[in-house]
Amino acid sequence: MAKKFVEELQWRGMLHDVMPGTEEHLQEAMRSAYIGFDPTSDSLHIGSLVPIMVLAHFQRCGHKPYALIGGATGMIGDPTGKSQERNLLDEETLRKNQNGVKQQLSKFLDFSGKEENGAVLVNNYDWMKDFSFLEFIRDVGKHITVNYMMAKDSVKKRLSSEANEGMSFTEFTYQLVQGYDFLHLYRDANCTLQMGGSDQWGNITTGTELIRRIGGGKGFALTSPLITKADGSKFGKSEGGNVWLDPEKTSPYKFYQYWINTSDEDAEKFIKIFTFIEKQEIESLIVEHNEAPHARLLQKRLAEELTEMVHSKEDLENAIKASNVLFGKSTAEDLKGLDEKTFLDVFDGVPQAEVEKAKIVAGLDMIGALAAETDFLPSNGEARRALKANSVSVNKEKVKEDYAITEADLINGKYVIINKGKKNTYIIKAV
Repeated sequence: MAKKFVEELQWRGMLHDVMPGTEEHLQEAMRSAYIGFDPTSDSLHIGSLVPIMVLAHFQRCGHKPYALIGGATGMIGDPTGKSQERNLLDEETLRKNQNGVKQQLSKFLDFSGKEENGAVLVNNYDWMKDFSFLEFIRDVGKHITVNYMMAKDSVKKRLSSEANEGMSFTEFTYQLVQGYDFLHLYRDANCTLQMGGSDQWGNITTGTELIRRIGGGKGFALTSPLITKADGSKFGKSEGGNVWLDPEKTSPYKFYQYWINTSDEDAEKFIKIFTFIEKQEIESLIVEHNEAPHARLLQKRLAEELTEMVHSKEDLENAIKASNVLFGKSTAEDLKGLDEKTFLDVFDGVPQAEVEKAKIVAGLDMIGALAAETDFLPSNGEARRALKANSVSVNKEKVKEDYAITEADLINGKYVIINKGKKNTYIIKAV
């Protein structure tokens, strides 16, 4: 068999806890394991990248990964790490979300079924929807004591005096439902391992307990650390909120920027977790990076690998082009190559003024472009001084006072970028 799975996770910093005997169990034959994904949106965000990578490594080590969409559990809400209950979803929304999630997982996992260890997507709603409450408490509930359930951290925290709200019975039963998923997949798909974040250990071991008590078998558990950033800020959040895998929710350019802006300390950790680069290459990248940290070698490689993996090579090239635009190393041609969405992302927050397109078609003089028509500069005199000082450029190319902006200067048929010196950027939008 290929690489040892547990060993691979260990050197990458992706192993938090593992049940004794798991590696040996995996060495004996091709095994099946699963991780659950929350279907509360039609897109995952980068907080889900660790479990996705864990499943991808599992498949690359020759085993069979199951991605479980928590359709039924999504209707309840997992109490783990939450102080309030979640909104419940209807079936149509769940299906739509499931399709979106599968599409994203397909970038990392092979669902083609060509190989024996092809990935499989399952939804626990499919086996829970016809399970009556009476059957569930009779067949599952009686095997787990309340004392056992109360001892779990996720329950303890919600019942402690610090918690603002109590815990509903629905949430309390969550661990039984998740435990039953493991039992179901153990029986149905010979799935012997459940994996997840370190906060899921309690829920996972409830599953191994059900497999032992009801299934008369042995299930294994493995968890990964929850990702934290060196500066204590929350991983996976940018100023605009979550960093999504869906290009409509987070553009490839913003996605790329998130990783490029990683600190040196985090980049060294993240390149092991979020890429498939081999150990030796990572070690030499780290050495090279430490010799010239200002070149941001680790950050660039991390951003490149992830943007291409989650989006595409073309999206990556666009994101690099867009980054160059912002940081000055670009030509008018580069600017004209940007699609409108990327362009607006890059220049988000830059002062904009609207000018009638007819004026641009007729030729807009530079004083008009800087002051009279736009108020970018407080006066025509200041505009003249800036032009005399040779500090003004149109679409990154220096211009004099006699220059006129015309239709040929428009990016995407409607934008012109004006720079005054290195620090000031303005956008004219033709309307």
